[in-house]
Amino acid sequence: MLLNVHSYYSLRYGTLSLEQIVEDMMALGYENAVLTDINNSSAVLDFIRLTRDKGLNGIAGMEYRNGNELLYIGIARNLAGFKQLNELMTGANREKKALPAVAPELPDAFVIYPYGKRAVPLLKENEFIGIRPGELSKIRMEPVSNYSKYVCLSAVSFHKEDYRLHLQLRAIDHNILISQLQKEQAGCRDEAMIPKEQLLQAYSDFPRLTDNTRQLIRSCSFNFDFDEVKNKKTFTGNRSDDKRLLHKYAMDGFYRRYGKDDKTAFDRVQKELDIIDNLNFSAYFLITDDICRYARTRNYHYVGRGSGANSIIAYCLGITDVDPIALNLYFERFLNPKRKIPPDFDVDFSWNNRDDIYDYIMHRYQAGHVALMGATSTFRSRSSIRELGKVYGLPKAEIDRLIHEPEHTANKNEVTDMILSVYQQMADFPNQRTIHASGVLISERPMTSYCALDYPPKGLPTAQFDMYVAEQIGFEKFDILSQRGIGHIKDCKELIRQNLGEIVSTDNPRRFFSDEKMAAQLRSANTIGCFYIESPAMLQLLTKLRCDNYPTLVAASSIIRPGVAASGMMKAYIERHLDPDKAVYPHRVFKEQLQDTYGVMVYQEDVMKIGHHYGGLDLADADVLRRMMSGKTRNTEQLDAIRDKFFDHCLRAGYPDTTSKEIWRQMESFAGYSFNKAHSASFAVESYQSLFLKTYYPREFMVAVLNNYGGFYQRKVYVNEARKAGGVIGLPCVNRSVLGASISGKDIYLGFDSILNLEGDLSARIAEQWLRGGDYTSLENFALRTGAGLEQLIILIRSGAFRHMGTGKKELLWEAHLLLSSYKPQRQASLFENTAKKPVLPKLETSLLEDLYDEIELLGFPVSGSMFDLLKSDYRGTASGKDLTGLEGLTVRVVGDFVCDKQVRTKTGAVMKFGTFLDVNGDFIDTIHFPAQLKQFPLQGNGVYLIQGKVVKDFGCAAIEVEKCARMPLKPDPRSI
Repeated sequence: MLLNVHSYYSLRYGTLSLEQIVEDMMALGYENAVLTDINNSSAVLDFIRLTRDKGLNGIAGMEYRNGNELLYIGIARNLAGFKQLNELMTGANREKKALPAVAPELPDAFVIYPYGKRAVPLLKENEFIGIRPGELSKIRMEPVSNYSKYVCLSAVSFHKEDYRLHLQLRAIDHNILISQLQKEQAGCRDEAMIPKEQLLQAYSDFPRLTDNTRQLIRSCSFNFDFDEVKNKKTFTGNRSDDKRLLHKYAMDGFYRRYGKDDKTAFDRVQKELDIIDNLNFSAYFLITDDICRYARTRNYHYVGRGSGANSIIAYCLGITDVDPIALNLYFERFLNPKRKIPPDFDVDFSWNNRDDIYDYIMHRYQAGHVALMGATSTFRSRSSIRELGKVYGLPKAEIDRLIHEPEHTANKNEVTDMILSVYQQMADFPNQRTIHASGVLISERPMTSYCALDYPPKGLPTAQFDMYVAEQIGFEKFDILSQRGIGHIKDCKELIRQNLGEIVSTDNPRRFFSDEKMAAQLRSANTIGCFYIESPAMLQLLTKLRCDNYPTLVAASSIIRPGVAASGMMKAYIERHLDPDKAVYPHRVFKEQLQDTYGVMVYQEDVMKIGHHYGGLDLADADVLRRMMSGKTRNTEQLDAIRDKFFDHCLRAGYPDTTSKEIWRQMESFAGYSFNKAHSASFAVESYQSLFLKTYYPREFMVAVLNNYGGFYQRKVYVNEARKAGGVIGLPCVNRSVLGASISGKDIYLGFDSILNLEGDLSARIAEQWLRGGDYTSLENFALRTGAGLEQLIILIRSGAFRHMGTGKKELLWEAHLLLSSYKPQRQASLFENTAKKPVLPKLETSLLEDLYDEIELLGFPVSGSMFDLLKSDYRGTASGKDLTGLEGLTVRVVGDFVCDKQVRTKTGAVMKFGTFLDVNGDFIDTIHFPAQLKQFPLQGNGVYLIQGKVVKDFGCAAIEVEKCARMPLKPDPRSI
């Protein structure tokens, strides 16, 4: 009887979760309901699954609106009808057009118009008019013949008590004050589910309407197969050819990677090929291989990781550079015969190549069968308060106070009380549909068989459902990720070719693992700019582990994750790595299965191993447990069932209860954070490729990092690294620089992209005109050729971009004003430049101090000197960064330029921080700010600090436990005196 149900996936309209709708149906006596979310079908298949599990009949539908105007409601008779409904919405999204006021032909769907929208004689056979309970009085005097085209239409959007929340959401959606909300912008107060008997009673005078409604529902049959794999079934067109092609490619790769005589690898290849064929996953491998082959033809560097990297077939195909034999990767983590869906392949491309990879996939595979994975962003507590504050007209300062100081006495009033009372209801409400960070779906059937498609700004079709729904209905995504680390590897190799004339390859990274110079670089944690191993926490971990080899780096890539650290396993691993005799095994299973990691769970596979060998779970349940702990499923009931199996087995086996609980606690601490070993190994491979370039070509490497817009740190850190590597750093120059940083010999010129507030078009034009017409000979010549206006010219002058002309900044500023104050230059060549005599200016004094302040303002950091040159005091402390390892236990004073800090909470909830600074020599200093000291001596962002504290060492890594610190005063800008 419910033909018009909205969930909270009717964004900023409905307030009901799918689970609430199903619970209400059961409690109020409904067997059938049509989910008709507004302009989307993102939740339909999830709703069908939930209702089917409860023995109810969920039906697919969609409500179509242009803005606030309800046009009609579509209800699918069957799977074909659902596809037709999705295609209607998809077409409007693709063409960026309004929906048609009259529904097109939808032969396998019903269409219901609101009363008054469409005359009865104009209705097609499958079209009806919905009569709401409040509209029954309007049809009493109509001809009875009309009743054959009327159905009961009782909208459901919220619980009765949540009507105010609905109004608040509508005001948020329209970005207006709630007092400005108009009647047509919100739903009616009666859009709440009432008991079925009460609804039937409302229509009791019109039995024809209830009969029509029942008949419509009986005509709908939605036989969706949730178990069938929805991915494209074949690559070549048939399974047997897929099998043969994959075998050929795999064996070609086997000979290339292992030679002809490696029986262990050969047996593994055959075993995997058999399982892949038996599970019908050949197409998934071949499609991934096809994408990687295209990347290689374009000379795109990429890194294959994820659970698929556990596969020797992936290694042989060249999808990944991780050797599963060498690392003893857990095969069942990759595939086991019970697995219904393919394993994950995560392939990372450079951030500036990924769009081309997307374009290839969209055109390589059948149009309409490829889409980006959707995602749904949700309201969070802070965003809810902010949005609610806006619709009630609160000033920004009051909203900020309400968020950051909820207990403040000024917050105690009627409006803020109301906001605080309802914002938690909105927590985790869907807010808007977005795009998954990397997922691509390639389907056997058209994507509109499963949902409507959105077309966000880039114009690529995007599924309206998220990864959780995709998994539940039998899709496995292809993860096409992007990162800047790959970009700097590719760009660095090109810079080396241009600057040094050398052709450098980072292929076959196994050769790097035995490089002594790289080992020393790694051991000394000289890894700034290197993928994944440059953060302060990672630098400290490398130092503590004395890491100088690939296996240790693989482990470090995983134990750095918060889940491992939170469980105490990071510290345990470091202790045992430095002294293996300290390894403690809570049970013989740990010694048998985790000997390589000294009995410490480091990888997701370790959870599987312990769950299987200690907890008695079969490999399928162990894999489910691993997936749940990595956040890839939302089924808490299944997790509870597995937990019960685990502890039941432990009890039967006679294991001590305290031991079993501690082991489960350690596994739980992995939730959402730990890496699988193949993932860590893939990251470590890329880290080694970066490290190779940093070790042997440090200047070109740092230029490439700058041009890929860095990594963990501010640009000043990478400039500092380039200078330490012998680079001579130059400010942007109109006759030397291009858009990005460039290198010639040891000279490194920053690019125009480093100048804040310089227009992007002008930045590109400067380099373009210079390459076309040679050096700029004067300020006027520059202005004529580039069309730069006065404001932009001033920015360039103050940033030092005209210093080659031999004229001081102040004189150039006078000239710029005289030149451009009366006219705007045209971007065209002039036969004769202005020959008017320039005024003779008195000698204008300048200073390094003025230049440094200009650079801080315009580039964000000083280049011609350092922050230390700005200090009023010449005092530089009693120790430098390199001294600290020999000063354990002593109180020192250091002077450091702030780089970054990390806020954490203690076990009691108090705030503390870890700080990172650069000393006058450009070396790092790490600091620890405990809650009491932090409160008294807070870190206040950028600046040079005088820090006093005791030197402490943790596994050989030195830091300062701060007793007090403060920013040091700077010399004033002479121009401001």
